[in-house]
Amino acid sequence: MTYGQQPGGPYGQGPGGPQQPGGPQYPGGPQYPGGYTPPQPMSPEDQRLWATLTHIGGIFFNFIAPLVAYLVLRDRGGFIREHTRVALNFHITMAIAYVVSGLLTVILIGALLLPVIAVLTIIFGIMAAIAANQGQFYRYPLSIEFIKQ
Repeated sequence: MTYGQQPGGPYGQGPGGPQQPGGPQYPGGPQYPGGYTPPQPMSPEDQRLWATLTHIGGIFFNFIAPLVAYLVLRDRGGFIREHTRVALNFHITMAIAYVVSGLLTVILIGALLLPVIAVLTIIFGIMAAIAANQGQFYRYPLSIEFIKQ
């Protein structure tokens, strides 16, 4: 028998019939296609770590890091869900502010707004990362609620 090959055929023959290629199903729980199992909750320490990294990632990658973190980690715990949601809302707001400021550089006001937006993004991102690392919730000021609870 080679690696990955299961006894009884390519998908294995168990007492309840053939198993899905993704793995065994939970007998008493919900049945997911392909042996998919729902995400397991993270420990509080892991949630704090990933929330901190989400806020720091937002400083460097704007809304991309919080978007990926929100989509991947939102079902892993309430703390991480709230932090990724508020980070995503704030960084989408800042992305809109960058675009508007970029357009306003034509009349020179945007040239003054761009560095202000950059400094606010850094300061508020660091404050949120510190709060997340300490296990506290943080609400960004100047943030539009695109994604509701």
